[in-house]
Amino acid sequence: MTLEQRINAFTKLGFHIHNLQQDSLAQLATEASHENPWFTSKNVQKAITGVNNFLDRDKLTQWLAPYTLETLTPKNIAVVMAGNIPLVGFHDLLCVLISGHNALVKLSSKDSKLTRYLIDRLIEIEPEFKTRIIIQEEILKDFDAVIATGSDNSARLFDYYFRKVPNVIRRNRTSCAILTGDETLDDFKNLGNDVFDYFGLGCRNVSKLFVPEGYNFIPLLDTWKSFEPVIHHHKYINNYDYQKSILLVNQQHFLDTGFVLLQESEKLVSPIAVLYYEYYNSLDSLHSIIEFNKPKLQCIVGKIEPASIPFGQAQHPELWDYADGVDTLAFLGNLN
Repeated sequence: MTLEQRINAFTKLGFHIHNLQQDSLAQLATEASHENPWFTSKNVQKAITGVNNFLDRDKLTQWLAPYTLETLTPKNIAVVMAGNIPLVGFHDLLCVLISGHNALVKLSSKDSKLTRYLIDRLIEIEPEFKTRIIIQEEILKDFDAVIATGSDNSARLFDYYFRKVPNVIRRNRTSCAILTGDETLDDFKNLGNDVFDYFGLGCRNVSKLFVPEGYNFIPLLDTWKSFEPVIHHHKYINNYDYQKSILLVNQQHFLDTGFVLLQESEKLVSPIAVLYYEYYNSLDSLHSIIEFNKPKLQCIVGKIEPASIPFGQAQHPELWDYADGVDTLAFLGNLN
């Protein structure tokens, strides 16, 4: 299969996604939510729109231009997918297939319906993919390299299990935002999307705010009232109630909006329904803190350095925004 064939196939998959009828999308979302209650119809729609954004011919061509993929000898690449947000493993699958390799896919039990659907449609569009995509239900075997995503605990197992083959192993990461006090109401609203999209379950979701000493949270929290509906999700409110009870029992100071709890902490990864914040007294000290935590950060959101992601864009990566900063296509291209 030529590179042009592969680009054509994924472009057509994008057309298919774009033209999905509302009832078909609703049925797909229902099946996904039965598998994972966090996958609401809104979140499934958001994720599918994100995938569709990838599958644009011009973007695909621009993305692939720096790489030499036409002469690549196909290898069997195991792809171990996470299931924290819908279709989180699609980009890895896309990288493997569009580079000309074969994908041995280990689906997450929390996100198999959506990924299977897209794989089935891709094979309908380009039947040659039928022999290039193998979904492995049990133990992965007969692979030449691995791309695996999981928690820090599972990553330790991956390190051992896949130690003899080339690998990309992704661990827990999170994202932070830098506020200066000069943000607009639109900035606050956009930041709310970075915090609350997918209930904050993604590695690109902001779980920590860095704010200047004496920061006034009221304008920010007033703007976030539009995100109050997250509290109506049964799993989210259970987490909110649980975390609030812990803070009360421990007599810890926190801010309560009625749908998210803000707690001062030097930690990065906050529990569901909690957002950490930390004061900084100078930009130099802020840079030092973030530099120290760089290995655990996926995105740094804000308007000043070292932020590189605008408010509202954390959950809207482009094809070339590789997870953990590891160039997946370069890794795949160097296997020969």
